[in-house]
Amino acid sequence: MGKKNDEEKGRSVEQYLDLPRILEERGVSRRDFMKFCTAMSAALALPVTFIPKIAQALDEVKRPTLVWLEFQDCAGNTESLLRAANPTVAEIVLDVLSVDYHETIMAAAGHQAEGALAQVVKEQKGKYIAVVEGSIPMKDGGIYCCVAGRSAVDTAREVCGSALATVAVGTCAAYGGIPAAAPNPTGAVGVKDAVPSATVINLPGCPLNADNLTATIVHFLVFGKLPATDSLGRPLFAYGKRIHDNCERRPHFDAGQYVEQWGDAAHRKGHCLYKMGCKGPETWHNCPVQRWNEKTSWPVGAGHGCAGCSEPRFWDTMTPLYRRLPHVPGFGIESTADKIGAGLAVATAVAFGAHGVISAFRHKDDSADAKED
Repeated sequence: MGKKNDEEKGRSVEQYLDLPRILEERGVSRRDFMKFCTAMSAALALPVTFIPKIAQALDEVKRPTLVWLEFQDCAGNTESLLRAANPTVAEIVLDVLSVDYHETIMAAAGHQAEGALAQVVKEQKGKYIAVVEGSIPMKDGGIYCCVAGRSAVDTAREVCGSALATVAVGTCAAYGGIPAAAPNPTGAVGVKDAVPSATVINLPGCPLNADNLTATIVHFLVFGKLPATDSLGRPLFAYGKRIHDNCERRPHFDAGQYVEQWGDAAHRKGHCLYKMGCKGPETWHNCPVQRWNEKTSWPVGAGHGCAGCSEPRFWDTMTPLYRRLPHVPGFGIESTADKIGAGLAVATAVAFGAHGVISAFRHKDDSADAKED
């Protein structure tokens, strides 16, 4: 809110920037902080040499301003953020960033709250980060979601259009989510569709994993830019692999061992949930790696199939949730679940055989080169 307002609160700008001391006052030790930096380097798929760089960036960073907008949402992403593991994402993000507007957690209300948002947009144009939670209705002039007498689309165009970058958290903000499901009565869309000119990075999920939001912010603070994304605007570090690729039940899929009925022996043994409707083969997300509840579990690990919630129009394309996918990409149009397991075993053997042949040729070529030398 500016140096003057900081001093009025009795705290200097320099105090705000002393992150290690602030964290210590909150009971977060230096060791815990370094664990957090290690976790962030792992989440971003960075080598361990970047851990001290992340720590240094967070120690020295000037607090960028962040405003958090909520539109057609259930506040699930906010709840996910505020219930993150130790050291909590709230402690890290709220201490590293200057969160000047967030309806759910800010003390101000009414005209005072809206005045804070207007001040950020006016005085820090092109310098602040906007986070959007919830979809944006476009039908009938956007009247289906209004905050402080303004439609969500008008606010998004002003705030996101003037931001350095916008992070769309959750599937609703990324693609429209459940409000956009057929017949989509409010004309709900994601942030990028509502504000095409904005720089938007999507973090879909229902809700998002707060670790991915933190890692995105940390990447920006360390490298001065947003992480690389896929064609849907999702950061590759979090959405670069399918859930199916990292699933702990994948060996059972490969072996053709499937749960046939909820609670059966295969279910109790942790076998694959593909036949029970798991959408992991068509869903790109790092849920098996990041997990939930202090990284102890996630839906598939707890015995429930993936719902595909990080994919566009998942409510229309992934339902019925308990009916298995008709076709799995890459396994052939006519493949059934039973054939897939056997087919993968053969494909794996062929792959290893091919690797052996290639290695043999390389070894032969290397030997020939050595003789010529």
